[in-house]
Amino acid sequence: MIPYVLHVALLIGVCLLFYKLLLQKETFHHLNRWVLLVCLALTFVLPLLRIPQQWAFRKAPAAITSTPAQINMVADKPAQVMEQTPAPQVKTAPNEVAETSLMETAAVYTPQLLNWALWLYWCGVAAFGLNLMLQIAVLLRQAFKNPAIQDGQFNIIELDTDKAPCSFGNYIFINPAKYDWETYSQILLHEKIHVKQGHSLDLLLAELVLVFQWFNPFGWLYRKELENNLEFLTDSDVLHNNEVERELYQMSLLKVSVPNLSLRITTNYNQSLLKKRIVMMNAKRSNVHTTWKYFFLLPLMAFLMCAFNKPMASHLPGVTKIQNVYDTVDNPRQGTWTATIRDEKVDIQFNSDNDGNHMSNSNFLLSEFTPLPNKAEGNFKLVREAGTMNFTGKFDGIKGRGRYSFTANREYMKNLEVEGISGIEKNDELAFFMINIKKSYITMMHRQGYKNISKSDLIATAALGVNEPYIVSLKQNGFPNIGVQDLITGKAMGITGQYISEIRKAGYPKVSFEKLVSFKAQGITGQYISKFKAAKSAKPADKKAAVNSDYEDIADDMIAYKALNVDADFVNGFKKAGYNNLSSSDLIGMKAVGVTPQFAESFKAAGYTNISHDDLVSMKALGITPEYLNSFKNAGFKNINPDKAAGLKALGVTADFIKSFKSIGFNDVSLDDATTLKALGVTPDYITQMREKGFKSNDINKYITMKSAF
Repeated sequence: MIPYVLHVALLIGVCLLFYKLLLQKETFHHLNRWVLLVCLALTFVLPLLRIPQQWAFRKAPAAITSTPAQINMVADKPAQVMEQTPAPQVKTAPNEVAETSLMETAAVYTPQLLNWALWLYWCGVAAFGLNLMLQIAVLLRQAFKNPAIQDGQFNIIELDTDKAPCSFGNYIFINPAKYDWETYSQILLHEKIHVKQGHSLDLLLAELVLVFQWFNPFGWLYRKELENNLEFLTDSDVLHNNEVERELYQMSLLKVSVPNLSLRITTNYNQSLLKKRIVMMNAKRSNVHTTWKYFFLLPLMAFLMCAFNKPMASHLPGVTKIQNVYDTVDNPRQGTWTATIRDEKVDIQFNSDNDGNHMSNSNFLLSEFTPLPNKAEGNFKLVREAGTMNFTGKFDGIKGRGRYSFTANREYMKNLEVEGISGIEKNDELAFFMINIKKSYITMMHRQGYKNISKSDLIATAALGVNEPYIVSLKQNGFPNIGVQDLITGKAMGITGQYISEIRKAGYPKVSFEKLVSFKAQGITGQYISKFKAAKSAKPADKKAAVNSDYEDIADDMIAYKALNVDADFVNGFKKAGYNNLSSSDLIGMKAVGVTPQFAESFKAAGYTNISHDDLVSMKALGITPEYLNSFKNAGFKNINPDKAAGLKALGVTADFIKSFKSIGFNDVSLDDATTLKALGVTPDYITQMREKGFKSNDINKYITMKSAF
């Protein structure tokens, strides 16, 4: 559950960044609404999907993409792969036993911590779920206890409190005594649009997401952006009504501005984003040519799936071809052959008489054949336990051609059924012949505990070279009950006993086989883990106590680190820049938005020494640079904190914008004044125009008031 929840949290964060960087300033509010909703739904659906191995970034080694020729390379050394191999007796030194015991004892605490985290998570879900139900109950109580007016599909609930006007479902809550008729009419028009377009459902969905993502700050920010867009959308639709004047409507926003806000699940006459709404109403309409930004959503989602989703382990390309090799040789018992001798091997291409298609292109040891005819027509054969391949034809140097016919060993096939191999069908013996599965190999598999193995699994294990030493090495390294499918996947991925031991010693003594597959697919080695952990917990050069905790990172974090290329150099770079307490989520979040140690150092070099890692993420997302901050410092504004800088950057306030007011006599415009001026669209040109019309005030606040009112 927890890895899935964290996966969803990461996707929500990425979708939020996508929206804020590309779409937030666009005026396609209806389109933005559906983008936000679709992205929210996809964040919960995408982690459940498995993707083909060939599309995953967590790819297996190239060796798994096996061709028929590679499959039959197993037959080149049958004595090494198929013969019975006694189980090796491994002696363990006393100190190794003691070391393993200590590691296992230490690992006991990890599941306990995970259980506590899981209980904490569900407690949060219960608390926020109860809060959501209470909000709904409060609204229903208000709807039934207060007077109501039926206006078509709308139920207007008349309140006697100072609560801000709001709507939920088809209910509109408002205190009519607080407003004049014109303002009251505009409020109703605004809330009716919310009701008609079903905006309450959007907010309910967002609240439901927060019930399960209560710990995720990106989830709360995402909900805020969704609500903001609904207000922008509704404002835009209101202003499309010919009866509503823009200036009067904006004045009504100021009149409704009250401190008593409504419940979160309601669509209310939101005042907390008043300036943003006024800016958006006065913003230039987005050009249709900017819709190209929306097309980035599909490749972004595809990238996220390839980067983080689990691949279809049971459908690895090489394994699939091996398991289906008998499908490619369906009943081709005779046909033509062409061959090439390469050193001690013979590369033969078979063509079936059935359809003229290639049966396979396989390598065999030259020593397996009876003498080959040279220059003159002749007969030779290849005998294996599953049957005999008879050839007629001739070789001319290293090239040969002729005809073939295959005769199955029926006793061999009967023995397979006796040995409990399931799924055997007519003509399967040719597949067993091509891979050269010997009876001794089946006996070995039984000896290792695999007594009811299927035909396809037997073919896959034999073709990949899953032999007794390999099985024993996995069992002795912590997987005594490993299944056949894990053997196939492990061999295809190159997971060995040595690799398992390496990962355990690096700090994962209880790692699951599934996580080992993910580790191997991502190229995670013991050296990578050790260097990364050392970077996170190593003591500073001055021998003082390290400030980082030395807790063990969970496997999923390590996979995310590797996928995002978060390595020891990345961590050490931030340590050098003075960031010693970065958690797993901090590192992942910083890497995801492109915050680098160099980016942090650039602020430090410019004299900004107390910027937190969270502020670095915000400033990187908004495009705030040291040069941007220094422009304000050079204009006389000292000690601009990151929050203030974020507000200025979000509204597009620059030092040049502030300086422009000096040309008309305002030499002491503050940063707060500049924010308000920018939000309301008050410019030097606007002030000049007002002065030309006879309004000659030297108080900047009066121009702000005038712009707000009109």
